[in-house]
Amino acid sequence: MTPRLTASFWVRAYLNRLRLANIPAYVLARGDASAGAVMVKLATLDGQARLFQRIFDPMADRRRWIELAAGPEAEIDARIARDRARDRDLWVIEVEDRQGRHLLEEPGLDE
Repeated sequence: MTPRLTASFWVRAYLNRLRLANIPAYVLARGDASAGAVMVKLATLDGQARLFQRIFDPMADRRRWIELAAGPEAEIDARIARDRARDRDLWVIEVEDRQGRHLLEEPGLDE
């Protein structure tokens, strides 16, 4: 079993990978540095957004990303606010890309 990366390390690595691809991204909320959950909001800059979260898939014995919601950006922001109110350890990253790129499917980002 591979050791898990801390949330803050994973966030820094993800932001760096996005930067190298010239995809703007920002930390909207900082969670627990070691074990906080991470959500990624993908804003396509047309008023729409998608929300992703990493979950543990027991059938595959690994973590993977799922899409939690998609729709008007205001609705996604409201969902994030509700989730943050329940979980102060939650990290939220906003990715802004008209093409809808988020890189979450790339090797290493599901760790």
